[in-house]
Amino acid sequence: MNVPLRQYYALLSSYLRPQIARVAALALLLFGGIGLQLVNPQIMRGFIDSARSDGPPEYLYRLALLFMGLAVLQQVVAIGTTYFGENVGWTATNFLRADLAEHCLGLDMRFHNTHTPGEMIERLDGDVTALSNFFSQFVIQVFGSAMLMLGVLVLLFREDWRVGLALTVFAVLAMAVLLRLRNIAVPHWTASREAHANLFGFLEERLSGTEDIRSAGAKPYVLLRFFQLMRDVMQKQIRAGLMVNIMVNSGEMVFAVGTAAAFAVGAYVFEAGAVSIGTVYLIFNYTMMLIWPMQRITQQLQNLQLAAAGIVRIQGLLREQPTIADGDGPDLPPGPLTVEFRHVSFSYDSDEPVLRDLDFHLEAGKVLGLLGRTGSGKTTITRLLFRLYEPQEGGIEVGGVPLGQTRLADLRRHVGMVTQNVQLFQASVRDNLTFFDPSIPDERLLAVIEELGLGSWFGSLPQGLDTELESAGGGLSTGEAQLVAFTRIFLQNPGLVILDEASSRLDPATEHLIERAVDRLMQGRTGIVIAHRLGTVQRADEIMILEEGRILEHGERHALVADPGSRFSGLLRTGLEEMLV
Repeated sequence: MNVPLRQYYALLSSYLRPQIARVAALALLLFGGIGLQLVNPQIMRGFIDSARSDGPPEYLYRLALLFMGLAVLQQVVAIGTTYFGENVGWTATNFLRADLAEHCLGLDMRFHNTHTPGEMIERLDGDVTALSNFFSQFVIQVFGSAMLMLGVLVLLFREDWRVGLALTVFAVLAMAVLLRLRNIAVPHWTASREAHANLFGFLEERLSGTEDIRSAGAKPYVLLRFFQLMRDVMQKQIRAGLMVNIMVNSGEMVFAVGTAAAFAVGAYVFEAGAVSIGTVYLIFNYTMMLIWPMQRITQQLQNLQLAAAGIVRIQGLLREQPTIADGDGPDLPPGPLTVEFRHVSFSYDSDEPVLRDLDFHLEAGKVLGLLGRTGSGKTTITRLLFRLYEPQEGGIEVGGVPLGQTRLADLRRHVGMVTQNVQLFQASVRDNLTFFDPSIPDERLLAVIEELGLGSWFGSLPQGLDTELESAGGGLSTGEAQLVAFTRIFLQNPGLVILDEASSRLDPATEHLIERAVDRLMQGRTGIVIAHRLGTVQRADEIMILEEGRILEHGERHALVADPGSRFSGLLRTGLEEMLV
């Protein structure tokens, strides 16, 4: 698998350009280190030759001190190189992670329904981590190593043309072998990253379903699948490692040939009386220095293969585009919003329609009670109102604006929703209420809490707004989590509120607070209440009963109650709430 050079260049230019000063400092340190590496063998050659010719001790002392001073300076430069390299790499990869996260948040639900959270974690973290060295050192190390090799060969030609020619031929052949092997591991590393993504996706799903797995006695089956995925990871990791070892061992054989060549050439020119013993040392030392940049280039090529596997997957993710385009129409009007479905049909799977020719109008400021069995299409209506999906047929308007023309951010500011399962974060109550928006003052939060009649609940929190919530809202009851959600919606001040009522799961101690909050939230707003209990829709102005994606009954609640032949009236008389399940 070959990754086009333009993809490497695009990533480098995008994420290194903003930190050009640090990249320049890194390059300066690397090239300074190269100069120090070339100078020190010259000092050692002078020391050896002077010692053999009984040079003055003072001169030898000066050479020794100079050699040690440059060696210390070389270590300082190496420390600075490591610091700037890590800084550049982490900065670039963190920006890339942020861009990928933003991109994924903008993708449609169809994409997220086919990719597990564990898989996405591996994409955003594992694949990006593999690019860290690529950003921080790849280009500079490869270019710097090439400059070091060139400098070594020039100095060897200065000593003796035969030495320079012999080691130039060796360097060309060695690099040809290494470059020939550079891509052999890319497809195997890609397969390895895919296997890791599958494993993380499996773990995320099973760990979140631990309660159901244990209660169903399914632990043996989960462990069996876990072992299968682990075996797949191991096998693909071994194959990838084997390909890398082939390249590494091939390089080691080449380097062994180079060492032998250095000894042979050095012995030949020394026996011919063309060079001193110090120069023989210089030839051997420079040959080792010739091997070192080759090793670095080989290592960078290995890292490049890891990076290539990550780049392939990252580019594949970035090529995913949302099918729901942001509109450029007018903003939704302030205040309560009208809702209109005009002959809407929709299906998640083209063979199984969920909504069939749905046609209704809800006036601004009215509350619609939505009833129906599970699978009748109630939740699908709310998803369409948020433009998480687009209908295949018909049209939807909110506030008189066709949904296809609305800007998504504006639509979701004007439509708020409280679901049965409220998503809370491991953070303070303040951050959970504001979604980490520091611009909302505490005074505003406290005013909303009081306006919703939640002062007593807030007073029970041990540290008020600074109370830390556990992961997934641990420490709060279901009802208290919904109180947080109501406050969020009130802060948003939407014109349309959708309430996926969950009173069957409420903590009895907070149920009266929920009812008061709902009443306050619905004042001056259009509301859609997905009801699971008939008592909940007593606040509704209109009732709609769905069955298999069609409207079975729709009308004013009082009129339906007064009509003994209506389906709603029959449900109230018999109390058959199980008909709504």
